[in-house]
Amino acid sequence: MREDFDLVSKVLVLESDPSCLEAIKAFCDANHLVGLKVQPDNVMAVLRSNVDLGGILLSEDYDGRAQGGLQMANRIHAIRAELPIFLRRPQHATLDDIAASDRQSLSAAYTLAGINKLQPVIGEYIFSLAYPNVLVRGIAEITQAALESQFKGLVVDVAAPYIVRDRLIYGEIFTLIPIESSWCRGYMMLQTEELALLELVKAERTHISAEEGFDFRNLNGVLGEITNLVWGAFKNRYLSDAARSAHLSQVPIVINHLHRYISFGSDNPQLCFKYTVAEPGEHGCRLELYQKFVFNLSWAPEDFTENLTSVQDLVESGELDLF
Repeated sequence: MREDFDLVSKVLVLESDPSCLEAIKAFCDANHLVGLKVQPDNVMAVLRSNVDLGGILLSEDYDGRAQGGLQMANRIHAIRAELPIFLRRPQHATLDDIAASDRQSLSAAYTLAGINKLQPVIGEYIFSLAYPNVLVRGIAEITQAALESQFKGLVVDVAAPYIVRDRLIYGEIFTLIPIESSWCRGYMMLQTEELALLELVKAERTHISAEEGFDFRNLNGVLGEITNLVWGAFKNRYLSDAARSAHLSQVPIVINHLHRYISFGSDNPQLCFKYTVAEPGEHGCRLELYQKFVFNLSWAPEDFTENLTSVQDLVESGELDLF
């Protein structure tokens, strides 16, 4: 288990001037951003894929055209409106002189010379929620243990956690469970692909028989059990029993399967973890799971506490006897 988790966010860098890339990369490295480059012809395909993003860095003259960046911004906004787009302009770090019809697709403007002034904007749009390090590490530990208990003889790899603005759904099997405490209210999600999970069942790497895997309900049950294990450990470790208001607000959750989209009625970014479950070596079965936390109803990290059990607590509960 890694101890050096630092939250990052992936951003798509759509830049037509190669001479700008070095400065943009340096800015990304200094601000916990992972820049991803893509060829102009492949931008829409990438945006329709399962790549979770925190934002877009886009040049105004993208693809060598004077209005190329604005046209691309409008296309991106039409299919991924939740992604903030930061426009690199040659001279003026302002959107005031851009037509209102184009400006609605953009979040901010910057110049290469003043790229560091983009730092607070990145903080506002992408890293707007602070997550305690002990919570982030603990989630990874809890989930890794749950996965290891449900998959036999497989290696569980935990990627560096990251922040996303996307509302994408990955795969066909999706679980959702509420998380409520005195310091947070929201949901945890686990998402994976049915076929990859079926392959692990057929290889007898789970606790259900290979014959049972062809019933999709049993595959659902595997992910449901993992969700229960993670939620139970999360609850015991982090969720307090402090009294909460009896009149709690709720917002509708909107799911559009056609567009693989889910909305929790909030603009808050999501905390995302990616786990890979695989057989040792380069070949064999492989399963990717995405775990996301969205605290859309309440988030007060300053009140976060970890439930630490003392020896006296264990003795009083009967779980430990004094010799």
